[in-house]
Amino acid sequence: MTGKICIIGAGPSGCFLAQALLKSAPGLEVDVIDALPVPFGLVRYGVAADHQGTKAIARQFARIFERQGARFLGNICVGRDITLTQLQAAYDVVVLAAGLSGDRRLGISGDTLSGVYGAGSLTRALNEHPDAPPLPVLGPRPLIIGNGNVALDILRLLAKTQAELEGSDLGPGPSQWLAQNRIDHLTIVGRAAPERAKFDTVMLKELAKLSDVTIQMNDIAPSATDADGEKLLQSLTGLDGKSDGPRQLIFRFGLTPLALTGDTHVRAAHFSNAAQQQVDIPCSSVITAIGFEAQNDWLPRDALIQSAADLSSGRLGPRLYAAGWFRRGPRGTIPEHRTDAQILARTILADLDPDAGRAGRRALGQIKQVTDFDGWLRIDAAETQSPPTGRCRSKISSRLRMVQIAQQEGTRQ
Repeated sequence: MTGKICIIGAGPSGCFLAQALLKSAPGLEVDVIDALPVPFGLVRYGVAADHQGTKAIARQFARIFERQGARFLGNICVGRDITLTQLQAAYDVVVLAAGLSGDRRLGISGDTLSGVYGAGSLTRALNEHPDAPPLPVLGPRPLIIGNGNVALDILRLLAKTQAELEGSDLGPGPSQWLAQNRIDHLTIVGRAAPERAKFDTVMLKELAKLSDVTIQMNDIAPSATDADGEKLLQSLTGLDGKSDGPRQLIFRFGLTPLALTGDTHVRAAHFSNAAQQQVDIPCSSVITAIGFEAQNDWLPRDALIQSAADLSSGRLGPRLYAAGWFRRGPRGTIPEHRTDAQILARTILADLDPDAGRAGRRALGQIKQVTDFDGWLRIDAAETQSPPTGRCRSKISSRLRMVQIAQQEGTRQ
């Protein structure tokens, strides 16, 4: 089977889709483009720096470009460098797998105060994303709102000692930032009852290994629940009272956000509990970890989804498809992207009607400073050849510098 397919987004959903398409139809031309000069998206810039086991999936994705014949083209911004309409004219199929990069707002009074930060933005800054804002001043009493794994990632990284960050890819700037934080109390709050929180029990067990914290569980009461809820309750109660250091990690459940208050900077968060009583929590900053939404002026995700021909199948319109979070919203783990990609690949291949007259990747020829997979290998070598003591790589955070290294001629470093 032949055909020209363009996947916009080189993160997990885009890579899994390229993998599934080429496994079923090795004769396809599959181009995976990304706005960043480097591939792997969420794996590189969203997975916590101390979860190198999860980041190792990048080695599997590399084989898609090294062995299966997919082509990576980075530093291409759809809407700025080339329009979606132009891509649709050039390819038999275009797939939007650009993910969701914006932090969802709380939508309550005070959520625009200084000192309120999104977990996604903070995670990208810790991972040295080239477009991330500077790391903020959190103060002694940060408050995390959210009861999912992103919230746990932030909690764990803020609570770790420098020794506990050994083996991560946390750069010198973020490492210094974490070392200089003077956090006394770190509170994590969610709407759900404890047995309905979205925490992974494996990630909760990581908190038991922290050496410098005391953990306190509030708002936990015996309740009838299913097996999964019971397992989660056992994990939470097993952490309650762990005391190995002065930094307080406080868990609160069943609290609905009402408002954030302060003069110009947030000083307190106000919640309502199950009994409709107001609960006030003082804080020096707020980190929201309640989900993600579209934040891409170049690619109008909401409009495309609303006009979708058959969103449940991944079809947005003729020869246009959506994958991963771009289609489903911020739900699902990296392994779940694989299953979704395999289903979507079958749909695309069943629909595919190749036109030999389409330009394919030739339509990208006029774009300057495009990077390729060999360029990524040069960047990867530059980052890993001499990492700082205790780190597995030293990320290059400058987009310009990444492009310069990627476009160096000669052998890979």
